[in-house]
Amino acid sequence: MPKIDDVARRAGVSVTTVSRVLNNRGYISQKTRDKVNQAMTELNYQPNEMARALFRRRSNMIGLIIPTVAHPFFGELTYHLEHYADQYGYKLLLCNSNRNLDKEMQYIEMLKKNQVDGIIMGSAALEVEHYLNLQLPIVSFERSVSEHIPRVTSDNHMGGRLAARHLRDQGCKRLAYVCRGLDGPHHQALSAVGRGEGFREELALSGIEPLYVEMEAGADPYAGEAELAKLLQNHPEIDGIFASSDVIASEVIQACRKLGREVPQQLRVVGYDDSLVASLVSPRLTTIRQPVREMSQQTIELLLQQIEGEQVPMSNRFQVTLVERDST
Repeated sequence: MPKIDDVARRAGVSVTTVSRVLNNRGYISQKTRDKVNQAMTELNYQPNEMARALFRRRSNMIGLIIPTVAHPFFGELTYHLEHYADQYGYKLLLCNSNRNLDKEMQYIEMLKKNQVDGIIMGSAALEVEHYLNLQLPIVSFERSVSEHIPRVTSDNHMGGRLAARHLRDQGCKRLAYVCRGLDGPHHQALSAVGRGEGFREELALSGIEPLYVEMEAGADPYAGEAELAKLLQNHPEIDGIFASSDVIASEVIQACRKLGREVPQQLRVVGYDDSLVASLVSPRLTTIRQPVREMSQQTIELLLQQIEGEQVPMSNRFQVTLVERDST
């Protein structure tokens, strides 16, 4: 069975260099990295993962806590996070919290027992002290929960302003902002709040006060459509809606279809995320795009930098853009 010394001789480098490649530590040129990887392939060298973990006192596992992977945005986010974590030799432990306090606490205990090297926090139903007391590297995704925890987010406030400008430019006068699930712990930290604030502030410049609608959070996939249909029946004057996610925006379109209201002729709709659903719903959805792939890469890199003991910036905000399609 080949040993690390054999790999070093075949690659023409030192054992230390091979070890640094295996453990992804320090700067190694791509040329040297390729030589070591080629030598390992030629020798069929299999590194002892258990020994490496013990040597580095690491598990090479990252905990990911999100509300639900069933949501298109969080499904896409999880895909990209796993991709970039894998590139650095890490695996994800996925935790769907449903923003349930007890469930999130149980997942925290599970992650502690599995000795994860860090946590990506995309739910945060618990008080922030539960995370700070873990004394683990943490990155918060789209949740502002503590000045001591780095955050990766899109510019939600600007996203709201862009949506308002677009709907206003399309001639909309009676507008509404629709979001879901803002009640509960840390609701002021949620991204939907910033989107709504930006929407309202931009419209105020034109003397327009939008209707602000908070839908009830729930597991019933048809409840939202029914709730939105009732909203449109009670407020037939609404001619433009900005939804805090593409999922809610698609529910608006379905509610319109149920009521016989044409989109965009009678009602214009803008979503947020630019997830896959935005291109699948009919009419295709105008939306605010947040660069989830780039945000995912940054999230993983920030977490790994902390694992290596490096200082990282607390605020990491990504620009958003309006993607105009058929719903406006």
